[in-house]
Amino acid sequence: MKKYLPFLLTAPIAFFSGCDNSGSDSEQTAGGTDTSQYISVAEGYDIEQLLNKYVSVELTADLSSLTNRQKQMIPLLIEASQLMDEIFWTEAFGGQDTLLPRIEDEAVRKFVNINYGPWDRLNNNEPFIQGYGAKPLTANFYPAGLTREEFEASSAENKNSQYTLIRRSEDGSLKSIWYHEAFTDQNVRAADLLLRAAELAEDKGLRNYLSLRADALLNDQYRQSDMAWLDMKDNTLDIVIGPIENYEDKLMGLKAAHEAYVLVKDKEWSSRLSKYAAMLPSLQEGLPVAARYKAEKPGTDSELNAYDVIFYAGDCNAGSKTIAINLPNDEQVQLEKGTRRLQLKNAMQAKFEKILIPVSQELIAEDQQQHITFDAFFANTMFHEVAHGLGIKNTLDGTQTVREALQEHASALEEGKADILGLYMVTELHEQGEIKGALEEYYVTFMASIFRSVRFGAASAHGKANMLRFNYFRDAGAFTRDPENGRYRVDMAKMQAAMNSLSEKILMLQGDGDKAGTEELMQEIGSVSPQLQEDLDRLTARDIPVDIVFEQGVKILGLDTIPQ
Repeated sequence: MKKYLPFLLTAPIAFFSGCDNSGSDSEQTAGGTDTSQYISVAEGYDIEQLLNKYVSVELTADLSSLTNRQKQMIPLLIEASQLMDEIFWTEAFGGQDTLLPRIEDEAVRKFVNINYGPWDRLNNNEPFIQGYGAKPLTANFYPAGLTREEFEASSAENKNSQYTLIRRSEDGSLKSIWYHEAFTDQNVRAADLLLRAAELAEDKGLRNYLSLRADALLNDQYRQSDMAWLDMKDNTLDIVIGPIENYEDKLMGLKAAHEAYVLVKDKEWSSRLSKYAAMLPSLQEGLPVAARYKAEKPGTDSELNAYDVIFYAGDCNAGSKTIAINLPNDEQVQLEKGTRRLQLKNAMQAKFEKILIPVSQELIAEDQQQHITFDAFFANTMFHEVAHGLGIKNTLDGTQTVREALQEHASALEEGKADILGLYMVTELHEQGEIKGALEEYYVTFMASIFRSVRFGAASAHGKANMLRFNYFRDAGAFTRDPENGRYRVDMAKMQAAMNSLSEKILMLQGDGDKAGTEELMQEIGSVSPQLQEDLDRLTARDIPVDIVFEQGVKILGLDTIPQ
């Protein structure tokens, strides 16, 4: 068995119990079970096989160019990140202290930590611990058993905010609780750590961002710190921290989950990427859709940067690991200033070598395997993130954002948009001579990446997006499958045509705020076919991992003896 050392929490979570008039209750156990006895793996599950879906990677980076003050900042940023990890446990499951202490088997404990609960995130959130049922759509953002209809009918103040928990008052009605009130202990401690790091920061922009982000953790007003984060240009260290993505909320797709990344910028790689941000307006104009669906102008202050990530925590560390980021998510900030796209180079390299290459050797036609390259994988991933800035953020009728209109389907469709428009951008820039290499490298690597990502399962927005794209491409003849050896071959012309038509379909669904149409599309072609499942099972039979898990922290980085 491989050695697995996922991040284990070391500090207790401060929970609030019951529902009272103070509004300070944050915890309930999702998919609850009896907490009075030890528990184990559910019948039919092999913990060794479950752990073998992940390959362990030491999360390291070259820190030799950092100053002593910068090295002193890293343990502070990691400690603040661990507090986001505590909060995410509460959001995803409830009280980890109702689960982890009741697990005697260390291997089971490791797998629970990877998944932040008793549900297998790479198997459609199937429960693998005895006594637990299906993972609630509500996670722990809402009261157990809450329906969309009851939520929509409620007049609770701030219920649609990304930064509130929904709980029941004593009379049974719904109420909202701001994150900074529900998670006071963790937020106060994290804010203090960020301020201590700010005192050490030599870069003025980073010092300003850390100070503003500390404030945001205490008041849930994140826009000013988002703006300050975009204003940073010369910093070597970086941290993304706080409530960020909406993937965990499967009920309404509204609530942001806590996470953190601690990052070291690769300035040499970043300089190679800087030219692409300026091309966004022209790429927006060329999108294969009617003009009204591309009338919004993307911000031109966007940046493309490459980083080595040295710590993951919370949402981004649960199950499949993020390898690229496009932030902030605030639509107003995106339109005013743009976004920053962060390519997590060391994590990306690990997935390419340990997962994508073995997948390609099994499922891609032998004569096309030569087109699987890291440069193409890096570019496809990067332009996926860039593509989040293209298209449309607000519905054409001007009444709401796309995210508000599509609700629980917004994340999956947005990921599908970014996938397909990323390939569109690669194609356009290749034709303009702005990126090198044969176009086949990008298309075949893109195809192989579908097999890698579709294994994340339907519980993941990215997994749903990959299923959608795979089935659409299949129906359009963008690839063929050899029945003799089960290998897939890309048809370049048909894939390009399918890319354009799927781009148009997704952009129109978003612009029209067509939730019913999105739901219909997901139901029609958003699932894994028996044939595809059979091919994915071949990857499992060959013990090809689905994703990576990290050995990480100050000791791995060699910073456990740095004086503070």
